Amino acid sequence: MRAQDGRIYFTSLIFYVVEFIILLLRSIYLAMLFSPIIVMAPFADALGSRYRRTWLILVHRTLEKAGPAFIKWGQWAATRPDLFPGDLCSELSKLHTKAPAHSFAYTKKTIEKAFSRKISDIFENFEEEPVASGSVAQVHRASLRFRYPGQQTKRVDVAVKVRHPGVGESIRRDFAIINTVAKISNFIPTLKWLRLDESVQQFAVFMMSQVDLAREAAHLSRFIYNFRRWRDVSFPKPLYPLVHPAVLVETYEQGESVSYYVDALEGHDRLKSALAHIGTHALLKMLLVDNFVHADMHPGNILVRVAQPKHPNKSRPHVVFIDVGMTAELSSSDRTNLLEFFKAVALRDGRTAAECTLRLSKQQNCPNPKAFVEEVEKSFTFWGTAEGDAVHPAECMHKLLEQVRRHKVNIDGNVCTVMVTTLVLEGWQRKLDPDYNVMRTLQTLLFKSDWAKSLQYTIEGLMAP
Repeated sequence: MRAQDGRIYFTSLIFYVVEFIILLLRSIYLAMLFSPIIVMAPFADALGSRYRRTWLILVHRTLEKAGPAFIKWGQWAATRPDLFPGDLCSELSKLHTKAPAHSFAYTKKTIEKAFSRKISDIFENFEEEPVASGSVAQVHRASLRFRYPGQQTKRVDVAVKVRHPGVGESIRRDFAIINTVAKISNFIPTLKWLRLDESVQQFAVFMMSQVDLAREAAHLSRFIYNFRRWRDVSFPKPLYPLVHPAVLVETYEQGESVSYYVDALEGHDRLKSALAHIGTHALLKMLLVDNFVHADMHPGNILVRVAQPKHPNKSRPHVVFIDVGMTAELSSSDRTNLLEFFKAVALRDGRTAAECTLRLSKQQNCPNPKAFVEEVEKSFTFWGTAEGDAVHPAECMHKLLEQVRRHKVNIDGNVCTVMVTTLVLEGWQRKLDPDYNVMRTLQTLLFKSDWAKSLQYTIEGLMAP
């Protein structure tokens, strides 16, 4: 037994030494990779717009080269305009998540290991070339094999999402490095207000949702249940028991990206208006009724199907939300404060909006709350004039988030994610139907005297023909 314990101890020691060497080499590589943008950063504001634009592009490319963890961190950071400048958030939101596809041999091996069955026993057809490949996983199209041979059943097309090799270990190591840097930042006075260690913990939850495909399946099941009575909204259905942390089999959803209707399709105003209504009511149900929000609602994650009825003027779109790895839930107090904030923005009440913002963090470290409240109130006073009334409420929120960053006001990650999701949705819906206002619809709900009727209105708004 002593000899066996000694071998285990020796093996563990070798493992930790090797792991330390890998982390050290990775740290050196990342330090060299990030050195140019770190050296250029202090001058990004001082040397003109051209220099700053160069620096922003370099940040973008550096994060892409650094690997999946840093790409995902950049995408997460893009949802935090309360922490980072608007132009940086805008650049990070364009981060390219495509990655080289791994081999079909690895896909086959991973599927067979996950489900303890041969791939040919599970799927009748399986396309070896992936239809998409992201930084964490790639997606193949396939069709399930009939459960009962000889029985005529409808063919089921599925999407098979398979995690890339080594991505879990790679992200774990990079996260350890990011976490160490965040803890060191607590001892640097100029960075302490950012609470990077807390932000990194929030980011860790986000990353777990992205890497663990079984968690994404659980999110899909929850959204499907929440929207079970809605005719015009759906989600891919995870096909249990074909769900594993490294492999997710779900229904293959046909549809055109909503960006086609936003940017390319001319005319069809009635169809576009219907899309704007559906998207708004879906978000408001997530926020007001379910408290479970799809937090990555950019156009690439929204598909649209349009049935061709006998009368073309009566066509009604169907919206499919995909990639639900990133979600947000709010505590009761955060939800109340956020709704009061939206109400204050709708009323152009600057003082209340600022006070609600200061309450959107459990640990508020704003150095001068009074100055923040006064500046916000001054801005809202202008927006309340005849000239300022032309400013859209969404623009007011963007301006307020810029003031939040400058005054170092803390906002909890989930709350900010919901705010940014609302703004992203509002942005593409304004393009679909310039006359439709997400904020006005939210205002209509929030100012109803009977809250229960308000929630019922949200549901009936979409389900009505």
